[in-house]
Amino acid sequence: MSSPAERPPEAGSRYAAVRESVRERAAPHLGIDPRALGAFRIGVALFVLADLLVYRLPAVGTFYTDGGVLPRSTLAESFPLLAEASLYAISGSARIQTGLLAVGVLTAASMLVGYRTRAATGLTLVLLASLYARNPYVINGGNTILVVFLFLSLFLPLDARWSLGADSRSGRGADEETDRRDGDGPESALDSRVCSVGTAVALLTLVSIYAANAVSKYRSDAWMSGVAVPRIFQLGEFTVGLGPLLSERVALLTAINWSWIALLAASPALIVAIGRRRTGVALAFVAAHLGMAATMRLAMFPFVMTAILLLFLPPGAWDSLEAITARLRESTRLADPVRAHRSDGGTKPRAADSTPSRARRAMKVGTSALLVGFFVALVWWQAAGVGLVDLPASETTGELSEVSWSFFAPNPPDASSWYVVRGTPESGDPVDLRDGEPATYDRPPDAAETYPTTLWHQFGFRMKHAGESRYRPVASYLCERADRNVESVTVFRVEQSVDADGPVGEPEAKKQIRVAC
Repeated sequence: MSSPAERPPEAGSRYAAVRESVRERAAPHLGIDPRALGAFRIGVALFVLADLLVYRLPAVGTFYTDGGVLPRSTLAESFPLLAEASLYAISGSARIQTGLLAVGVLTAASMLVGYRTRAATGLTLVLLASLYARNPYVINGGNTILVVFLFLSLFLPLDARWSLGADSRSGRGADEETDRRDGDGPESALDSRVCSVGTAVALLTLVSIYAANAVSKYRSDAWMSGVAVPRIFQLGEFTVGLGPLLSERVALLTAINWSWIALLAASPALIVAIGRRRTGVALAFVAAHLGMAATMRLAMFPFVMTAILLLFLPPGAWDSLEAITARLRESTRLADPVRAHRSDGGTKPRAADSTPSRARRAMKVGTSALLVGFFVALVWWQAAGVGLVDLPASETTGELSEVSWSFFAPNPPDASSWYVVRGTPESGDPVDLRDGEPATYDRPPDAAETYPTTLWHQFGFRMKHAGESRYRPVASYLCERADRNVESVTVFRVEQSVDADGPVGEPEAKKQIRVAC
């Protein structure tokens, strides 16, 4: 048998031709425009910076130190694997935590401008995952999805456009070759779409998330009877912005319920459709997520999803956007010559690769196998989440089930909840430490306002089923910040059942913990 080096050149040519034919056919469905990659990089980096600077940095002492609501000892007791994996668990000092956050800000800024993009993306992934592991009670599905796509970004040429570091990097080989034709009307012109295993897995991952969410809703009586969204908008701790205005419009919310289910069911069209139809489906999802941001307290989730959806916009959409931008600026649009894409932005001649071709092929096969294995594992995990397969039971899996991305599925909560922190002074009646007024367990006019920040809301929502031992550091933290005359602090979680028309019955206060100050 002849060795690979002795095979006739015709065999290699036939293989290359078949590979190119497959890539050309797949590109309209599984390829990504370089401009989409650049916009995605910028969007993700901005949201990471916002997460770190707006949410995490001001709350370092509260949520990430030993003097806060989740000291490392409690983390190790509750989630030992997370405590061992997190870089932020090496110290309980606010100074160390702030330093790590500062490094995370620098790596995200480097990613934003496209300098050393792949290294910056990798460091951002490690630091962000470590931060989320340090306190899993202050994350939601948006943070989980962000980490997943940061990992997938390592296999994408994110510096394809609008990158400062484009001139300093050499080409990456066949996985970043260009596909030339779209085959759908206006987009049949030459374009520089990137099509590889990495782009395919990235696009299919988002579709799998939507598809799993659709399946979970199909298995839900609340969603399939049209009452889920009206009931969600009765959860006062979630509704902000325009949300309270919509909470009484049951008919409109019921229509939104069915529209969201229909849109989730149509999510495969993000892959199947091309051209304007694909643009329309992607923009429909973008509008839905921005609607969530305008009405509900969901932290970064809607914005992360919007950034990912940019990857689905085909070349025609970016051409139209550039044309509109050019007209708005009243300037002439200079034609960007079509060229084979590579991670240096195509501005320098492709450098010769000194790596032996056999080693390159082995690396390429290994990377493809890793991505396919990751995607299969992800689909299997999602199938377990909707009850199609079984996962091994574990405390961590049960505790963090809400951190998945199946928001309010299969069934949204049927009770609104809030917290009352009662301080008992040395003399006099107990008071609510939040406002100094007499403690009461009545439903507040705005339950969302009982949480001072988004992270406090996430923390309270995740902690609602936690045991007394996990509430003890919370009560101690609140006790230290209470007035010196306060003798003890008692934390109550108050629940009130809700349905599509509003609250049902009377609030019920459940004592979580009492500590002496």
